[in-house]
Amino acid sequence: MDLFDLGFTKELSELVKELDPGELSVGRVMQEHRDRYVVSDGENEYEAEITGNLRYSAGSRSDFPAVGDWVAMKTYNSDQAIIHRVLPRRSVLARQAVGKPGEEQLISANIDVAFIIQAVNNNFNINRLERYLAICYESGIEPVLLLSKTDLSGEEAIREAVTLLEKREKKLKYFLLSNLTLEGFDQITGFIRKGKTYCVVGSSGVGKSTLINNLLKKELLRTGQISLSTNKGRHVTEHRQLFILENGGLIIDNPGMRELGMTGNEEGINTTFAEIVALSSKCRFPDCSHVNEAGCAVIEAVDGGKIDRGSYENYLRMLKEQERFQSTVAEKRRKDKVFGKILKNYYRDMAKNE
Repeated sequence: MDLFDLGFTKELSELVKELDPGELSVGRVMQEHRDRYVVSDGENEYEAEITGNLRYSAGSRSDFPAVGDWVAMKTYNSDQAIIHRVLPRRSVLARQAVGKPGEEQLISANIDVAFIIQAVNNNFNINRLERYLAICYESGIEPVLLLSKTDLSGEEAIREAVTLLEKREKKLKYFLLSNLTLEGFDQITGFIRKGKTYCVVGSSGVGKSTLINNLLKKELLRTGQISLSTNKGRHVTEHRQLFILENGGLIIDNPGMRELGMTGNEEGINTTFAEIVALSSKCRFPDCSHVNEAGCAVIEAVDGGKIDRGSYENYLRMLKEQERFQSTVAEKRRKDKVFGKILKNYYRDMAKNE
């Protein structure tokens, strides 16, 4: 096995020509455990940590390596390495960090396709799906929906879910999946291509780890179920990890996510709600907020049944979250700039008094 088996491309090989092969080598982050990583160069795996310089020069947590990242590292002791650089990312899957306004949490990097799993029997939520779509479209990641646990759902429930999906998200590719009977499993494996990187995202308990176990044909990951009393899953996956499948595809397992706050997802939101965005050009006022203005083409379409009201309301909610995130980031930058001026003046005055 070599780097190309890990998804390395000719474009990446151009980027690393400047690296001194006697000093630094290239690897891909396969596992992330807080501040420690497992990195593979295709032949060997290394326990790795980042340099102090990279740690202290990082502007935010998203500047640190994530599963799927390509990194420049220096190896030693045959199984250990120091990560010096994170190579430019082709795509990132990210959300607003939980409990940290204005901060972005990187989920995984260099993804081609995101498998979004929702259980038909008690987890299917079109509003939440639209959040995943916005996050994927923002970075150019292809989203694919897996409607799981069809063996626990009646035909009517499956039909209702598919009808709602096709009404709201007409172009989204989807598969029906049962990890027990393996319904849809052949379609999914046939969709996965060698050298492409896939990730599995969704709430806890919807079957993410079970799907990966089935794809690997091994029971490598612990699995959990959605609680019947709380309708929520229990976090079983404790870290992110990249696996190489038998057919040469690469897949990342992620812990379940209950919160999906928007960051700077303007392009992603516009793509997800393209029909609403297209209509907004017909509004009477160019700065129409589509809330209560006269002559709003979007509101007219909602009232007339041309735009789904649930999708419209979700669009407004996500726009507000995006605006709050951006304003928080701008305020942090303003404060940092002011603080920087204070420090500069302080050191200048110190120099004068010496």
